[in-house]
Amino acid sequence: MIRALYSAASGMNAQQLNVDNIANNLANANTTGYKTRRAQFQDLLYQSMVQPGASAGQQTVVPAGLQLGLGTRAASNEIIFTQGNFTETDNPLDLVIQGNGFFQVLRPTGDLAYTRDGSFQLDRNGNVVDSSGNQLQPSITIPSNAQSLTIAPDGTVSYLLPGQSAAQKAGQIQIALFQNPAGLNSIGKNLYQPTDASGEPIVGAPGGQDGLGSLLEGYTEQSNVSIVQEFINLIVAQRAYEANSKVVKAADDMYQQVNNLKQ
Repeated sequence: MIRALYSAASGMNAQQLNVDNIANNLANANTTGYKTRRAQFQDLLYQSMVQPGASAGQQTVVPAGLQLGLGTRAASNEIIFTQGNFTETDNPLDLVIQGNGFFQVLRPTGDLAYTRDGSFQLDRNGNVVDSSGNQLQPSITIPSNAQSLTIAPDGTVSYLLPGQSAAQKAGQIQIALFQNPAGLNSIGKNLYQPTDASGEPIVGAPGGQDGLGSLLEGYTEQSNVSIVQEFINLIVAQRAYEANSKVVKAADDMYQQVNNLKQ
């Protein structure tokens, strides 16, 4: 019965974390470029009363054994990098990556971060920055009198100056690809940083030969959270939590019966 209490308690803790994960997904249902997370669990150690395959006699072995599990724990909440829906904005600095890849931005600390949020703007110096003011890398600077700003699918940024018919090139946006994007470290503000699990970034022009996606100007990528699926997951988590709480109640009732035997 002690095992039942602790196993059920571990199940309740796991489902509480599952609900926390679902709540974060729902809270970011309208966050540009957000990628949903899926909680994953694994069973804990087993107490072997009879080891499977143990000798049962000179010529026979135990076919199944007797092992009692000690509950569950949260193993990870993997990031699911499926493509979100596109929303048209008519803002030439709003970009989406059609396919794989991340925009590169320079943080105030001097290190690079990566994002799927392509809602870019211009700062007071004409540099292309994200919503937090982090500068896009490689840096792109647009003159204050520029007109007809255009960003091609391969990342080439060009503009027209008053009185000129030939377009001027401001630079080319490059994006990064990771072997295991699920291993990226989320640091908030729609930003990720690489880890040993994600591998080093492969940087190149959009639409290149390394599997990098192409850019689409005038659109933003919405969150890939499915509200319907998250509510289904919430119901399942609630019922699992309820079931584990009933096991705690049943084990407590059994203890009460044992304590009343002397009466």
